[in-house]
Amino acid sequence: MSCNIMKETTETKQKVFTRYQVFVIAILAIIQFTLVLDFMVLSPLGPYLLDELHITTSQFGWVVSAYAFSAGAAGLLTAGFADKFDRKKLLLFFYAGFTVGTVLCAIATTYEFMLMARIVAGLFGGVIGSISFAIITDLFKMEVRGRVMGFVQMAFASSQVLGLPIGLYLAGLMGWHAPFWMIAALCVVIGVAMILYLKPVTGHLQLRSDKSAFMHLAHTVSNRNYIKAFAATTLLATGGFMLMPFGSTFGVYNLGIDVKDDLPMLYMITGVCSMIAGPLVGKYSDVIGKYRIFVIGSLLSMAMVAIYCNLGVTPLYIIIILNVFLFIGISSRMISASALMTAIPEAKDRGSFMSVNSSVQQISGGFASILAGLIVVQTTSGHLERYDILGYTVDAAIVVTIIMMYFIDKQVKAKSQKPVSPQAAVA
Repeated sequence: MSCNIMKETTETKQKVFTRYQVFVIAILAIIQFTLVLDFMVLSPLGPYLLDELHITTSQFGWVVSAYAFSAGAAGLLTAGFADKFDRKKLLLFFYAGFTVGTVLCAIATTYEFMLMARIVAGLFGGVIGSISFAIITDLFKMEVRGRVMGFVQMAFASSQVLGLPIGLYLAGLMGWHAPFWMIAALCVVIGVAMILYLKPVTGHLQLRSDKSAFMHLAHTVSNRNYIKAFAATTLLATGGFMLMPFGSTFGVYNLGIDVKDDLPMLYMITGVCSMIAGPLVGKYSDVIGKYRIFVIGSLLSMAMVAIYCNLGVTPLYIIIILNVFLFIGISSRMISASALMTAIPEAKDRGSFMSVNSSVQQISGGFASILAGLIVVQTTSGHLERYDILGYTVDAAIVVTIIMMYFIDKQVKAKSQKPVSPQAAVA
């Protein structure tokens, strides 16, 4: 018994993060925070944009999708080069471009300009997540990646607690452009911190192949094991992107939420609960299994979607409770799935795999947003019709994803049982 205690103590010490690793987790989480906030702020700003830019729900779906499609294209274009450069330099370059895109959103005054601004933001922002995940895979062992992902993915909850309420407040005070100015200013501060304190990430360059960028990309997209992961990501992205664009509009016009008073409170309470749940989900995904957590989160999400999408005017406290459980379910799926996906690629393919996987996610999400815009119809009073059909479609996608992730989990377990090669050990 004492031997087991000593063994557990030793394993615990091995999992303790160094001060620099804590900094890396923090900086990547804050970067993710700005990316998520830039995307998520569009949903609560939906009522403003629909009114002030005089656009339809279908056009708003294109505004959301423009980011996703350009991000997907950028991921494919950069995948072949992703493993050939210092990841810090790549991160800085694309984050600078994302900042410029956010500034363009802040100065947009027409539908066409806003569409162009979202394309620019997507071209750069869509690649940042894949670079961040590659850095996590380079610096952290599989045994603790669930925990790392739990903290990094707290960005979604943090954006609700801190970003969205402040953004909505600024939008109500100074107009819908203000949240984008806030995000751009934060990006500048983070960029300076990266320049000063983030170390180069070059370990993968020791494994760099002699293949050209095109051949490296071709190798990645033709690998059978990788294709399974890309297929799972396609369905994984569909659910989230279909609900998100019209979530706030549905809340305001169908559920009776006040856009200035109730909506910020809803996001804040939901975000606080998600922030608490995120690290716990990450920890237990490392302890009891990432796929098990994924299934639990998926079942919870399905139940909440089925209820939420069929609601009419509802008391605020019930909406808050449903939202809390829905976002905990979504966070559980994201954290566990992200941790599993990092174990799929070989060390020499990490950057390329992450770029393609991110591209697949963004493009799938873009089509999902457009499909959502076609399914949902807004009446002259603002009320959204056929939102229940949207919910059933999301639940169907979740069921298929559970099945696909089962095979991904088997693939990861089989890979972990293989002997580690000297090259992989270097990574």
